Amino acid sequence: MLNRFASDYLDTLALSGTRPKARVSGRLSSYDGLLMEAVGLSLPVGTVCRIGAEGGGQVEAEVIGFRNGRTLMMNLGGPAALLPNAPVRPLGPPGEAEVGAAMLGRVVDGAGQPIDGLGPIRGAGRWPLAGHMQSPLDRGRVLQPMDVGVRAINGLLTVGQGQRVGIMAGSGVGKSVLLGMMVRAAQADVVVIGLIGERSREVADFLETKVAGEARARSVVVAVPANHSPVLRIRGALRATAIAEAFRAEGKSVLLIIDSLTRVAHAGREIGLALGEPASARGYPPSAIAMLPNLLERAGSDVNTGGSITGIYTVLADGDDGNDPVVDSARSILDGHIVLSRQMAERAVYPAIDVSKSISRVMNDIVPIEHQQAARSLRRHLATYEENRDLVLMGAYRAGSDPAIDNAIAYQPAIMEFIRQDTYQNVPLEDAAMELTGVFGDA
Repeated sequence: MLNRFASDYLDTLALSGTRPKARVSGRLSSYDGLLMEAVGLSLPVGTVCRIGAEGGGQVEAEVIGFRNGRTLMMNLGGPAALLPNAPVRPLGPPGEAEVGAAMLGRVVDGAGQPIDGLGPIRGAGRWPLAGHMQSPLDRGRVLQPMDVGVRAINGLLTVGQGQRVGIMAGSGVGKSVLLGMMVRAAQADVVVIGLIGERSREVADFLETKVAGEARARSVVVAVPANHSPVLRIRGALRATAIAEAFRAEGKSVLLIIDSLTRVAHAGREIGLALGEPASARGYPPSAIAMLPNLLERAGSDVNTGGSITGIYTVLADGDDGNDPVVDSARSILDGHIVLSRQMAERAVYPAIDVSKSISRVMNDIVPIEHQQAARSLRRHLATYEENRDLVLMGAYRAGSDPAIDNAIAYQPAIMEFIRQDTYQNVPLEDAAMELTGVFGDA
């Protein structure tokens, strides 16, 4: 009777088209708190796995490579009470990010899970985390300015729609405050913010003070604090960029902010060193620096949809070193950079923008000639004053000896007043240009 039941059951399965599916599983052979090794699995890089027995402590990890017939994974969560030979089961590729209007006003983590207490995200579309490869000819020129509400940037370092700009500074010089000023005033349809590798306290502070009110309704925030896995930190930057790409495909003007690009490179360094890559410049393996162009080149304008991604990336200069590998690499890829000076911050000049070391490579394409000439005039007076600053302060310079130095000294208070701006003050692009040309147009 048992044989007849088994035969009938198997016949029923055959008629229904059901085919038995094997459950892929491996075993954990090594774990040092971050890097894991599993045996008995053959999975592509990027696959997410769950490690641990059912009903016990479990943790998720992502496949990052292979070595000597073993699958290498990196922990995505916190510590777990894992035992040797714990089962390892694949969950699937991380592949896609939730995108679309359903994301507006929401805050998610590196895995795309909402952390704002507003419940699950419903009705979102899908977009590959790695994005879609674009032809260089699909990228449009930067021809329209973007108002960011900061007088010194609008006037001297005008940002264009579709431009990629880096804000480069050491720690504690005012990068996050400057970002908040730009977020509140930016004339963009959507603002996507990736807070990658920052302190958890700063995430809450950024949301409550810099993305509050009307700005919150048109913003999407991806927050991955510093205590999260390096894989999640990289995935957070990819997720923020993917969300921005999906809005650009709808023809929208998007402001993408990644704070900070250096923390993304640090995450790449941790993964590369764990895989045994040789450390090169300042301890960064080649893969950590090579990852930056793939991320930064995804921003820009799209000639097919008319949408654009204006990318603003903060870059932490370790030890205020302007030749740091991440700073140097980002400067060579981006379309402009804004350098913040610790000396100016110490003199209470905020935002502490060092105009002489900053540049916008598209400014000449998006502002009138009068605006360009006034900006060059201010830069010329500032450079002359900085070159002779020590002589002037020591009293070694005699007035009337050099007309250029005399003019630079006379214009110095106006230059500092033009750069200085209160945190919650908004100076539109038109006002900044009018003030600049009014004071320095004939200088």
